[in-house]
Amino acid sequence: MNLRSSWVAEIGQTREDTRLTQTGVTTLANPVQVRSGILPGSYDGQYRLAGFWTFGSAPMTATVSEGRAVIQGEISQGAYPVTLPTSETLTFAPGNAYNRIDLIVLKIYDDLYDDNQRYEAKLEIIQGTAEPNPQVPLVPERCLPLYEVLVPAGVSAGNGGIPWNTSLKDLRTPVVSLGGILPVEGPVQPGAYPGQYQDAGGALQRWDGGAWVAYPSALGGIVPNSASSLTASYTGQYRDSPTGVLQRWNGTAWVPAVPGPYFADTADQGETGSGTYTATLEKRATNPLRVSFVAPPSKAVAVGFGSRVRSRDDHYAYMALELSLGSTVISAPLDEYAAMAASATTVSVSSTRRISNLTPGATYTLTAFFRIVPNTLGYKASFDNSFIKVDPLP
Repeated sequence: MNLRSSWVAEIGQTREDTRLTQTGVTTLANPVQVRSGILPGSYDGQYRLAGFWTFGSAPMTATVSEGRAVIQGEISQGAYPVTLPTSETLTFAPGNAYNRIDLIVLKIYDDLYDDNQRYEAKLEIIQGTAEPNPQVPLVPERCLPLYEVLVPAGVSAGNGGIPWNTSLKDLRTPVVSLGGILPVEGPVQPGAYPGQYQDAGGALQRWDGGAWVAYPSALGGIVPNSASSLTASYTGQYRDSPTGVLQRWNGTAWVPAVPGPYFADTADQGETGSGTYTATLEKRATNPLRVSFVAPPSKAVAVGFGSRVRSRDDHYAYMALELSLGSTVISAPLDEYAAMAASATTVSVSSTRRISNLTPGATYTLTAFFRIVPNTLGYKASFDNSFIKVDPLP
């Protein structure tokens, strides 16, 4: 039987048994293997990944900081935990006739697989080939790359050495304990199981079995603005839109979660001598004045409307609203709900009313109608600065 265990057999537990059965500081790659990578953390908590941080400390010398890592071997070899308890320096060979790319790596030597009489972990340089178009050298098995280092042609300790500010390319990637939230640094890799989490630099994500999706998207919270381009997961999901407006997915599109307010107005003055309600005012270019709105889930809205009005002290002028759904009139303009005034001087009048029993999601239209008390003297009512405002009620 090929089943392995640790700390069960009285004798015969091998190093390979121990590595294969470790379940500690590992980020899964599949049911048996883990990712190779660096354990995250820093001394002051300001940085995600401080382990094995590297900087130029002399013209041809780099200092690699302390850190801990896990290096995965082949599927039957297990994972090798390594620790560098104090920083270490590495010295690079002088430049050649052409540029070259070297690698700083953590390498495991295991004679069980290498046949090289060595059993150790080493921090070392893999030197690349100098050529007009230098390539990154191949990474051997049981080896974790930390940095690429571009070694310019002809550099040496005597002429200034490697320009460290531009020559170092960070290749480090983090790993965390089983079930931990992985801080993403470098390439984004697929998850190992649905429900795995990662912190993608400001956005918590969950692996759904095929892709990393924003954490609120998976659990029903509000999708943050930083992930607002993601496709909705279900009808009723909310997001903070790119314009800062809370939106709800209705099954086909993102729509405002709280529609409205809806508003229409005109500063164009008009008049009418009609004794019955009319939507058309003489001398006004904007006819009719109307606003459409989407009925909220509460089925109710608050409607405000008004105008500056002038008529006669003994002749009332009225502004009222007609409610329609498509071509069907739901309620005609009525004096009972009108804003009205009888004044030879201009006065501002307005009214507010609640409209209920609407069909949620349906689009209604409110149209302004005007009239004056019927008369045989040719009196007209004047209306200016007219408006309609609709506020959905909770």
